[in-house]
Amino acid sequence: MSDKTYLDWPFFDVPQRRLAAELDAWAAENLAHLDHGADVDALCRDLVTRLGAGGWLRHCVPAAYGGAAEDIDSRSLCIARETLARHEGLADFAFAMQGLGSGAISIAGSEELKQRYLPRVARGEAIAAFALSEPDAGSDVGAMTTSARHEGDHYVLDGEKTWISNGGIADFYCVFARTGEAAGARGLSAFVVDADTPGLEVAARIELIAPHPLAALRFRGCRVSAAQRLGEAGQGFKVAMQTLDIFRASVAAAALGFARRALDEALARAKERKMFGQTLADFQLTQAAIAEMATAIDSAALLTYRAAWLRDVKRERTTREAAMAKMVATESAQQVIDRALQMFGGLGVVSGYPVEKLYREIRALRIYEGATEVQKLIIARETLKSV
Repeated sequence: MSDKTYLDWPFFDVPQRRLAAELDAWAAENLAHLDHGADVDALCRDLVTRLGAGGWLRHCVPAAYGGAAEDIDSRSLCIARETLARHEGLADFAFAMQGLGSGAISIAGSEELKQRYLPRVARGEAIAAFALSEPDAGSDVGAMTTSARHEGDHYVLDGEKTWISNGGIADFYCVFARTGEAAGARGLSAFVVDADTPGLEVAARIELIAPHPLAALRFRGCRVSAAQRLGEAGQGFKVAMQTLDIFRASVAAAALGFARRALDEALARAKERKMFGQTLADFQLTQAAIAEMATAIDSAALLTYRAAWLRDVKRERTTREAAMAKMVATESAQQVIDRALQMFGGLGVVSGYPVEKLYREIRALRIYEGATEVQKLIIARETLKSV
């Protein structure tokens, strides 16, 4: 049983505490016996449907479009991702991408676009994706080369995207492309592109150590209506960063969920494993490791929920705080999971064991939505601004 005492912290109100209890009960009933031998695309689609039917995807969109709260609540996103990640990594992925993939529409979409896409996202009837990264433009968004040429009432997109989560199964993509209003990041715009739009194709599927739907996309003369643009021309970078600021703290929360599950598994193993006439838990080396694991988790949780609380309650810009949370939570979760695996010895690297799955799941979180090294740059830049 994972530690739930953090829910008593003053960062949370009744809705977040209720969400934690209700989603935990739902996940225990609905995620315990997933068929991991099934096709990952089909499994991910099924999870989106289940999450939508359960009402959980309502936390990914504003209330006016079928959401659970007037505005997207960061604390609820974090509670949901931590809970789902603790139970099942792919369920966390499915939930997170509905929010990240549609977040740019919630932030900058016209009323018509919001009405067309967001209610279907909340019901789990449309799968969303966020198409920002390119082969030579990941952390350096300003190096983006995918172009969107304005022709009358349309834009024509040409270029490539890669590392696109939900690539190949998404019903629509929020795509960022260069429209040329200025150099670098100031000359980008955002568009909603339906998956069946002529000129858009899945160029390649990408296999990961922890299976998720991932793909490279190719745009060749892909015509989209100018009405599909999100916000003003040249505002794409701002829209992308606002979207990432909302969801970056939730990446930290997912890492927390993985770390808490690893600690649970480690505690159970340490108490039952007999060695040299005592249990593994009786050894001081084991106790020291458990102390460090528990402290790392609480430290990361404090940073994570501080960032979410500042955004929700204080209405503050949380670029610095979210970066701190993402960096500390993902790095410490990697260490916690590694120590848990070590306690299992040979069983820890047997395919299918919980700690082995966690070991594969956590690695990507230190990279996506801004690698740890990028988070350090963000934290330093924001800190220097305050001097």
